Amino acid sequence: MLHHYTVWAPEAERVDLVLGAGGERTEPMQATGEGWWAADAEPGDGRYSFALDDGDPWPDPRGRRQPDGVHAPSALVDMSTFTWTDHDWAGKPLKGSVVYEVHVGTFTPSGTFDGAIERLDYLADLGVDVIELMPVASFPGRSGWGYDGVALYSVHEAYGGPEGLQRFVDAAHAHGLAVWLDVVYNHLGPDGNYLPSYGPYFTDRHQTPWGVAVNLDGPGSDQVRAFFTDNVRQWFADYHLDGLRLDAVHALHDDQAVHLLEEMAAIADQISEATGVPRVLVAESDRNDPATVAPRGLGGAGGLGLDGQWADDVHHALHVALTGEAQGYYADFADPQALPKVLGHSPFFHDGTYSSFRGRRHGRPVEPAVTPGWRFIVSLQTHDQVGNRATGDRLGHLAGSGRAAIGAALLLTSPYTPMLFMGEEFDASTPWQYFTDHSEEWLAESIREGRQAEFAEHGWSGEVPDPQDPGTVETSTLEWAELDQPQHAAMLSWYRTLIALRRRLPDVREAVLGEGAVARDGDLLLVRRGELNVVANLGDEPGRLPVALDAEVLAGFGEVRLDDAEVLLGPGSVGLLLAPPPTGVIPVIADA
Repeated sequence: MLHHYTVWAPEAERVDLVLGAGGERTEPMQATGEGWWAADAEPGDGRYSFALDDGDPWPDPRGRRQPDGVHAPSALVDMSTFTWTDHDWAGKPLKGSVVYEVHVGTFTPSGTFDGAIERLDYLADLGVDVIELMPVASFPGRSGWGYDGVALYSVHEAYGGPEGLQRFVDAAHAHGLAVWLDVVYNHLGPDGNYLPSYGPYFTDRHQTPWGVAVNLDGPGSDQVRAFFTDNVRQWFADYHLDGLRLDAVHALHDDQAVHLLEEMAAIADQISEATGVPRVLVAESDRNDPATVAPRGLGGAGGLGLDGQWADDVHHALHVALTGEAQGYYADFADPQALPKVLGHSPFFHDGTYSSFRGRRHGRPVEPAVTPGWRFIVSLQTHDQVGNRATGDRLGHLAGSGRAAIGAALLLTSPYTPMLFMGEEFDASTPWQYFTDHSEEWLAESIREGRQAEFAEHGWSGEVPDPQDPGTVETSTLEWAELDQPQHAAMLSWYRTLIALRRRLPDVREAVLGEGAVARDGDLLLVRRGELNVVANLGDEPGRLPVALDAEVLAGFGEVRLDDAEVLLGPGSVGLLLAPPPTGVIPVIADA
């Protein structure tokens, strides 16, 4: 049976279809207009590539599978052969969800989708609603974070390829869990990136931290934009994904009247309406701009219309309060107003205020009536904040389990959408480090030297783990046997309790930005949300806080004990109390 092959190569004068894993057969392709080429041919073993102007054959930019790596021929995949069982799946809205970030390669010892399926019972029991997968688009070698992906339509073979992802999503839905995928559209990795050879996918009119930017508004950009919007459709249609997390959208330089993100939001809305299953788009943005998630308006008025946005300022304020670290971009968050502001009033500490790290004003205020708190995804730990440390230290390593438990309580009682990083919930002892698997030694050595130099500039005198060493991946893989150890079991129980209370208590479930209060006196902290009081002791000495006589301890980590009209808090302890809001207890720093 003939297969129809197409490729966009607008600058080529000749394009040949090269068939077979070893390039055994070549067929000329015909120009069909607007830079597209096509051919019908017997597929043979299913492997194919394209040769432009008698050059070397390259994989298909839209290839669905790279079974032999990102430099080898693509392989045909019939996405319709998988038997889905999720016909009754109704999806999960962003509002009210708890998200759990997973790196497939280090989540389980096998580092595969099938290995992750074996942990779905655990995640459902934990109480999370959404699994956010770090990028699975094909990248060089076997192991990596995925942010240097180069075959955006393909699913990484080492994880299980396209059918492995389909099996995972289908199984997750059967467990009542939605699945989002982290996608990277702002750049491609350097190893195996053949897009520039096919056409004007990139432009030097704009720059990103990774080099030239994607061409979204110059000549030829209509087809470049379609390359990305069709990719969005693929993830929803062929893999039944519930959402996409869009990496670093501030690096998508687009001067067109309708921004690429707005186009993507419209696609997600159309698919949601057609299927009855919510499709969510979440942006990572460094701009602190609520317009990213403000609703689109008629005539171009309003925001970009994405559903959610990462808000790193909440992480930064919590991190500084829990660890005492205040170097680099953490410096501004040592301000005593930082924690009260982000927990009670705004996900952006910088909302038009001066940022010493940037040397300028940064951000814009959030109006809760337009942009409610649940549209912001916040965290204690993420792949970025852990993995981009020199040795991949988790919060528990830096601050101890008591303070990590305090952080969990503050996160999971916040008015935002909380996200956990895999292993956080049981205070995993394993670090999570940066790792790659590049075949080109010059690139591997450049990464080694670059990371060592980067951390040396920040005062790090130790050895940075070698990203190319397979031992770095092994060290970063979760040790599930830890769940049987008392320290880790206690933290897991605490997270389960917090997630259950978040779902049960209206004062948390329906928490509104601008309502409630945060107060701090030395190491003692109070967060008030209606009748729920989160009390914590960040210090190394016992502490006492007055409470109402009829106060009730709903849950606690560490020593939390009522004594008449006081609550006694041991060092590194935190409690959730149900009581009328106390008055005149400790100075209120912020009452939003």
